[in-house]
Amino acid sequence: MPDRTERLVPGWDGRYFEDFTVGDVYRHPLGRTVTTTDNSWMTLLTQNTAPLHFDAHYAAQTSWGRPLVDSTFTLALVTGQSVTDVSQHVFANLGWDEVRLPAPVFEGDTLYSQSTVVVARDSASHPEAGIVRVKTVGYNQDGVVVISFLRTIMVFRRGHGPAPTPAPLEQDGRTTSS
Repeated sequence: MPDRTERLVPGWDGRYFEDFTVGDVYRHPLGRTVTTTDNSWMTLLTQNTAPLHFDAHYAAQTSWGRPLVDSTFTLALVTGQSVTDVSQHVFANLGWDEVRLPAPVFEGDTLYSQSTVVVARDSASHPEAGIVRVKTVGYNQDGVVVISFLRTIMVFRRGHGPAPTPAPLEQDGRTTSS
C-alpha cells in the first residue's frame, strides 16, 4: 500500500481588502429556513410589540393572512450570510443604507443572498484597512427579492489585524495546537 502523507490544507479564510474588485458578485453559499422560533425570539429580544409578528389570530385578519417575519431579523440574517465572503476580516462595520423590503418574509421561507462590490477604496484614516461597499440582495426559495441594502465596511489589508485561529495539529495520536 502506498505511503500516505498528510498535509494541512487551509479552508476558506475570507477576503482581505486587496481581494475586492468593483463589479465582483459573491453568491453566498448558505441558505437558511426561517422558523417560528426565530421570529418569536426576535420579537421578544427587540421588544417589538407589533402583533403581526407573533399573534397568528391577529395576523390571519390582515391581507397577509399569517405572521410576517420581523424585518430586522431579515436584515440580520442576510447580513450574516454575507460575512464569509464580505466581512470575515472586518475592521469596522460602518453602516447600512437604502434598506428596501420589496416583498414579505414568512415563517418557513428559505433565504439566500448575494453581494456585489460597488466601492473598494483606501481608507484615509486607517492605512492598515480599506473601505468596501457592497450591494446585498436577499431572496426566497422562489427567487423573489425580499431585501436589498448597501453596506459599508472597513476591511483589514492582508497581514494586518488579528491572526486567524490556528488549526489543531495531530501528532502521535494527540491533538495539539501550533
